[in-house]
Amino acid sequence: MQFGRTYEEFEVGATYKHWPGKTVTEYDDHLFCLLTMNHHPLHMDTNYAEKTTDFGKNVVVGNYIYSLLLGMSVPDVSGKAIANLEIESLKHVAPTFHGDTVYGQTTVLDKWPSKSRNDRGIVYVETKGYKQDGTLVCVFRRKVMVPTETYIKERGGEQPGRPELKEQGK
Repeated sequence: MQFGRTYEEFEVGATYKHWPGKTVTEYDDHLFCLLTMNHHPLHMDTNYAEKTTDFGKNVVVGNYIYSLLLGMSVPDVSGKAIANLEIESLKHVAPTFHGDTVYGQTTVLDKWPSKSRNDRGIVYVETKGYKQDGTLVCVFRRKVMVPTETYIKERGGEQPGRPELKEQGK
């Protein structure tokens, strides 16, 4: 199973469709809100959302959707990353509700070698998240520092630091 890419493996214009999607539950939304101390009633209070908002129901907090999409992209984009350098833009385009399933895809917009180190490069990507009906809900662009193949080889290969299994009696 692929877990991230080296600089050489990224191709400008390539699009990675992240799999699987994630159905967002009320529990997911409330836990994220509680962990981040976001107590806005739009996310936490069904009575408030039903009676006082245009949506008529709770809206999933946007930063959870962003975080979910970022996580979905790790196996395809940043699993080998040295650093996430910048989130250039983040747009919440449409609401997500409890029970919606979110899918993501990332397109490589550009890439260039590092100016300071020859064993890494910068990849510029755009990730889009959409619901089960195809509605775009979130878009963000980021720059990720990724290793070259040389970097990976010099630091122990694909799974550096992984210990070998020691079986008893052998």
